[in-house]
Amino acid sequence: MKPLLFALLALTLFISCSKGKEKEPTIQKEISVDFVAKNNKEITDYIAKNNLKTIKSDSGLYYVITDPGTGKQPTATSNVTVAYKGYFTNGTVFDQSGPEGISFGLDQVIKGWTEGIPYLKTGGSAILLVPAQLGYGNNSMGPIPGGSVLIFDVKLISVN
Repeated sequence: MKPLLFALLALTLFISCSKGKEKEPTIQKEISVDFVAKNNKEITDYIAKNNLKTIKSDSGLYYVITDPGTGKQPTATSNVTVAYKGYFTNGTVFDQSGPEGISFGLDQVIKGWTEGIPYLKTGGSAILLVPAQLGYGNNSMGPIPGGSVLIFDVKLISVN
């Protein structure tokens, strides 16, 4: 009788643990949805406070073309050299390049850059206001907490 009772208890614990794991993805989705609404409000408040005239793409990227440039225009898979400064809506800088910029493939960076930098031609510059779903999502990355809105001043130096 005791082995049967032990087997039923073990089965009950196994089933209850399995059921708890099935709910985790739903919780993550709810957190992501919360960031979308929070990020959108944070970005629109920043735009109003700084009197920016932005364009919003279908993906949720907000951007301001400060100088469209006149040279070659990259695609989402181009290798480019970009000078940039990255900061939060409170003005705290989390990263920046030197004036010579850095080179990388646009298919190897956050989605906000993959989408936003091809709006420019060589010599052009823009402000990219990147919500978390186009940045690092719910994940923290170095000094950037998960769910953060990222703002970048970018200048496209060259399409390599």
